[in-house]
Amino acid sequence: MGLFNLDKIFDPRSIAVIGASGTEKSIGNALMKNLLEGGFEGNVVPINPRYSELYGLRVYPSLSDAPERVDLAVIATPISTVPAIVGECVRLGVAGAIIISAGGKESGEKGREIEAQIEEVAAGTGLRIIGPNCLGILRPGKRVNASFAHQMVQDGTLAFISQSGAICTAMLDLALKENMGFRYFVSIGSMLDVDFGDLIDYLGNDPDVKSILLYVESLSNFRKFMSAAREVSRVKPIIVLKSGRSAAGAQAAASHTGAMAGEDAVYDAAFKRAGIVRVDDLEDFFDCAELLAKQRPPAGPRIVVVTNAGGPGVMAADAVAQHGLELSLLSEETMNRLNRILPPHWSHSNPIDLLGDATAERYAAVSDCCFLDGEIDGMLVILNPQAMTEPAEVAEAVAKSLKNRPFPVFAVWMGGGHVEEGIRILNRENIPTYATPERAVRSFKYMYAYSRNLETLQEIPSSLPQAETNEAAARNIIDEGLKSPNGLLTEKESKLLLASYGVTVNHTEVAPTLYDALRVAAQMGYPLVMKIHSRDITHKTEAGGVKIGLDNQKEVRAGFHEVMRNARNYDPSAVLEGVSLQRMISKPEVELLLGAKRDPHFGPVILFGLGGIFAEVLGDRSLGLPPMNQTLARRIMEESRAFRILKGYRNRPPADLELLERMIISLSHLLVDFPEIIELDMNPVIVKDGKPCAVDARVIVRSSEVRPPHHLVISPYPQQYEFHEITSSGLSLLLRPIRPEDAPLLLELFDSMSMRSRYLRFFNPVRSLSPDLVVRFTQVDYDRHIALVAVRKENGKESILGVARIISDPDRGSAEFSVAVGDPWQRKGIGKTLMECTLRVARDYGIKRIHGEVLAENVEMLELGHILGFTRSSAGKAGDYILTLELTESPGITKRTME
Repeated sequence: MGLFNLDKIFDPRSIAVIGASGTEKSIGNALMKNLLEGGFEGNVVPINPRYSELYGLRVYPSLSDAPERVDLAVIATPISTVPAIVGECVRLGVAGAIIISAGGKESGEKGREIEAQIEEVAAGTGLRIIGPNCLGILRPGKRVNASFAHQMVQDGTLAFISQSGAICTAMLDLALKENMGFRYFVSIGSMLDVDFGDLIDYLGNDPDVKSILLYVESLSNFRKFMSAAREVSRVKPIIVLKSGRSAAGAQAAASHTGAMAGEDAVYDAAFKRAGIVRVDDLEDFFDCAELLAKQRPPAGPRIVVVTNAGGPGVMAADAVAQHGLELSLLSEETMNRLNRILPPHWSHSNPIDLLGDATAERYAAVSDCCFLDGEIDGMLVILNPQAMTEPAEVAEAVAKSLKNRPFPVFAVWMGGGHVEEGIRILNRENIPTYATPERAVRSFKYMYAYSRNLETLQEIPSSLPQAETNEAAARNIIDEGLKSPNGLLTEKESKLLLASYGVTVNHTEVAPTLYDALRVAAQMGYPLVMKIHSRDITHKTEAGGVKIGLDNQKEVRAGFHEVMRNARNYDPSAVLEGVSLQRMISKPEVELLLGAKRDPHFGPVILFGLGGIFAEVLGDRSLGLPPMNQTLARRIMEESRAFRILKGYRNRPPADLELLERMIISLSHLLVDFPEIIELDMNPVIVKDGKPCAVDARVIVRSSEVRPPHHLVISPYPQQYEFHEITSSGLSLLLRPIRPEDAPLLLELFDSMSMRSRYLRFFNPVRSLSPDLVVRFTQVDYDRHIALVAVRKENGKESILGVARIISDPDRGSAEFSVAVGDPWQRKGIGKTLMECTLRVARDYGIKRIHGEVLAENVEMLELGHILGFTRSSAGKAGDYILTLELTESPGITKRTME
């Protein structure tokens, strides 16, 4: 389920408290007090057969006895009673339930059975459930405190979601102390129904939510989570603290990739792909919460540090360097201003040391001076208790000076009781305060990481030529591998599989006998590499099954006997099928590891780093999730230590980075098409004369019940929605989903539209498309956004003649449409053809209703709507209309479902 009825949980008109109590220190009593004392303006309906009245309100024996229908039921009764209560909520049409009760799946098998009963009762009814085993929710702007928390938070712009009640109460204490405000505060519990993905979607649609904080212990419905996070993180920061940094996922690994791509590293890669910033610990989580609550994310990494003591300034400078940030270079104008207002012995650099006798006026003057410098992205103000400096006075002056500045400002008032009043003043004025310079700089680093993530998300990839693939050949190889008891492909099979998708591999031949080895060696030429050929030996080097630099027949003969002998000693039960031979590539510039592993939750994960026999010792790993384009392939390389070498180092020439990008993208295509691949190693990928080549490969396959693309956590390009169509005017077109690489073509389409056409499409005479809009229009989430472009190819060049898009709400109940065609191609049937195909896809998605607002003067669209069966109603504006179409499933396309 999606967002349906969540508004009744967070903005209810009436709330029933089931298990309401008058007993002090009971949960039922805390719920009643919090709702009434919090000032909830709707009706509170207490339910408990043991009471007739509580706090001046009539108490009813059961929900069925209450005289009115309620929007939200808050349940605080023993978990064993909850299935029946939920059934009653369903019968009475209650929209939402918060199950406070503990004792569910966290308590063992019996609890899991009870949760299964609750789920069965509520399934398909429209009742949305938060919990069980949760603290409840707080919605200060609506005066809703449907929780047993010990206090209410003030209204603000933060949204906080936590699986841990203890983290919730700790955050509440911090909010009170640091003057932080929240728009939503949610204890999500064990997520029987409403999960992180639902809430991210819901909060993303609230313009008053400026940032989202998540405390995550586990995720459910990973694909929905990633889809929601990728959509929302483009418009507001999402910060996550994920507990449980275990390496359990790597324990049973049979390859270098499997050993290095542990569970926690995959979470890191997934969060990064979704644009989420992950913090390391609880202290950083709370610090980021305060900064987000009070300041905007920085645009860049440059910090100016203002301090009255040299030591703390040095500490701040060290932290800036440690976290890859920059100390702002003060402009000549700024230096001149500072020279005029500071004593002669000030530091004359950043950090700006105001000296130990700094007054409140000096702090304020320097702050004002720095704000005139356009090369600053953030300001850190440090105060160390000094005889000549009054912390409270400085705080008042700084708070006044720092208001409404164009970049984030934060403060460190060091010390104990002497600085407490100053800290209180700064918090009152929404200036974040930290105990040490290091903590302050770390918070800035995380906020800057969001800005960097956003840049990467919005980067437009170049269009690389796609490698030719032979899916049928790959299928045959994998099917043969599935017949093997351990699913391990031989080196030659692995290389043939990779080559079928355009990956460059070193040609390999198998020699079952010594005679064959001598014959193959003579044909290949020298020097050669010989390896044991066996499905039962995964790590050939460990088995002594590799010989390199064989230069003649004598060495081939000796090498064959040695490799076979070593393999028998290593594993007497292994089936030895001879040896493999390949030409040796001598003196490579670098050896890389490129591999993949199928994660049980996030699907296939790609790993890139330094390779060779010391791959695990070196531990250089950068992870990414398919599908991948050129931008993502370049990013996975840039995040590895290997990238410095690949760019060229001392006397080593640079690698052909575009060829490496193509290799990563080809691997991604292979993983997208074949969910049977559970581990894949290309180690090493040798770079020689700048060109990459996989000289060793190992692939392990297992049968999969999941059909592509549903083994992926991110929807790939939906090739099944490519249509060759002929319009009513005879134009032959390819209609296909839009791609990120289409950005230049989309801008050309926009340029071909007259001001009238732009006005009819955007309801505004838009003169240009901003880079942000271009990204939003081309980098779509295929799970929820259908955008088909009409493409014509002439003289080898593609042009987009028109685009139609349908953006659905997350649960696909309804969707909004739009269509635009360039002026030279209007009235040729392109718009009608685009809409017909887009509606076919929408039916296939299971979308039930399509709607869109159309200006009264857009007679062409109104006529097209009539032809396609849309109904017309007034939009409430002068003459404008809403077109609506109820959809039924299309028989023409196989129905897609989300995991």
